[in-house]
Amino acid sequence: MPRISTLEHPARRPHPRPFPPGFGGRDLLSVHDISREEVEFLLNLGRQVKAHPSRYGQTLEGKELALLFEKPSLRTRVTFEFAMTEAGGKCITLGPQEVGLGKREAVKDVALNLSRWVDVIMARVFSHESLKELAEHASIPVINGLSDFEHPCQALGDYMTLLEHKEHLPGLTLAFVGDGNNVSHSLIYGATRLGVRMKVATPPGHEPSAKVVAEARFEGGDIYVTDDPTEAVAGADAVYTDVWTSMGHEAEAEERAIIFRPYQVNSALMRMAKPDAVFMHCLPARRGEEVTDEVIDSVSSIVYDQAENRLHIEKAILLSLLS
Repeated sequence: MPRISTLEHPARRPHPRPFPPGFGGRDLLSVHDISREEVEFLLNLGRQVKAHPSRYGQTLEGKELALLFEKPSLRTRVTFEFAMTEAGGKCITLGPQEVGLGKREAVKDVALNLSRWVDVIMARVFSHESLKELAEHASIPVINGLSDFEHPCQALGDYMTLLEHKEHLPGLTLAFVGDGNNVSHSLIYGATRLGVRMKVATPPGHEPSAKVVAEARFEGGDIYVTDDPTEAVAGADAVYTDVWTSMGHEAEAEERAIIFRPYQVNSALMRMAKPDAVFMHCLPARRGEEVTDEVIDSVSSIVYDQAENRLHIEKAILLSLLS
């Protein structure tokens, strides 16, 4: 499907500021795929979009987004749909019953078909390999809306939120407590790009990917991994947690509830952080498991700011990839 440039589309207004050269048309499968300058650009653009939404009202007119879901979604679906439509584009949502990646239809064929109809794909999948196969065969940008390996849109929105509350990122300490999962991977890559020290506490055997940690450290990231949650949280500017059992691992829920119990973020653990530390969670939360009500509902909690900022950072991503 031939792309329509800004110059060829008389109804589209030019972007209020230039986008990073070489960013348009790329895939966003991992925070590791983008440079420090590009991460900073997206965070700043997200803040501009949030502050001045009317400036971007028709910038994606004539563009179409396909949302592909293998997993249920609240935040990802709502925020991407509104991000696209508020910028003047159109959106179609496809669930597993319509697509069935690799089951009803080969991933390659899904990618090749959608490339003829729409301008960008956002996929929320079980396997990161499905995402990579989509990107390999699609001639349009593919965005990772969540896979078993990473959740880049979440992490970018999280760092935008942390920037809003702390006014700077370099030198901050982010503690992640719980399962070394997809969210932790994207946060680790983001921390490396943004000069944030990251301390991760997980039960033995549930650490983040050794490859992710090694790559981050090789690129200058200050990443510390421990099995002691108090050690990770001590002196932290922000404390982050996620569910103990991700989608696809429900059979392990009872076992994980026992293993992860010492990693619950409660008031006692939060007191180990700095007095002005914020609490973060990507949601949905299992209240009473990984976090107590008194923490998630406290004045230090910024979880709903994180959820709101998914809309703004995803709009910034769409504007950048489709520019």
